[in-house]
Amino acid sequence: MVLNTATLGQSGPLVVFLHGLFGQGKNWTSIAKTLAEDHRVLLVDMPNHGRSDWHDRVDYLDMADEVAALFSAEDPVALVGHSMGGKTAMVLALRHPELVERLCVVDISPVDYHGLTEFGDFIVAMLGLDLDGLTRRSDADEALAGAVPHRTVRSFLLQNLRREGDSWSWQPNLTVLGRDLATLGGWPADRLAGLEPYPGPVLWVAGQTSAYVTDDYDAAMDRWFPQKRKVTVKNAGHWVHSEQPEVFTEVLRRFLAS
Repeated sequence: MVLNTATLGQSGPLVVFLHGLFGQGKNWTSIAKTLAEDHRVLLVDMPNHGRSDWHDRVDYLDMADEVAALFSAEDPVALVGHSMGGKTAMVLALRHPELVERLCVVDISPVDYHGLTEFGDFIVAMLGLDLDGLTRRSDADEALAGAVPHRTVRSFLLQNLRREGDSWSWQPNLTVLGRDLATLGGWPADRLAGLEPYPGPVLWVAGQTSAYVTDDYDAAMDRWFPQKRKVTVKNAGHWVHSEQPEVFTEVLRRFLAS
């Protein structure tokens, strides 16, 4: 399994970013550039995304172990993960605590979410796009407008559309991601049974209007991450780091310096 990565910065502690569903490592670039002044930063394309290899299934333990292979216990990391990347980061910290000096979980909880129908609808729309009939990216934007009316979300999805010569293709493994949405929305509690809670510091960032982090999920987070500190960012939803980048960056920078 080959994971595509990009690095910024030449000195300081190592900070690693894991993106969410339909994302790519480069989604974190602007925040990474800010941190790279005094950190080494690693941006990872998750399996089945970006320029990383594809799997024939989605599995959080597999993803966590594949990402963990990038690190060394002699150089433990500050691990930052959003959504799917956040669940992967949590599993990694629980399975390989010696590799993670501290953990930042962005707008996701260690629970099962049921009914990720919106994401399923996105995948259906993306797979239904006539790639052979495209002449320019704006054609794809227009074709997706009915199924994905929110311009910002549509623009985010279209970052996954790659052009090589006259051919277009989707970077994510949409077929497998669509088939395994229930796994993506789940939490492998039974397979983590017997592991100790992660002992290091944890920053749990929530978007004020997001349903992915609520008070109902505090107990689950406390079960696995007793040293957590929860921060809610106002005027932000699930993509809190994109909607309020300056606030998010400041919160993260303070956590890294603590």
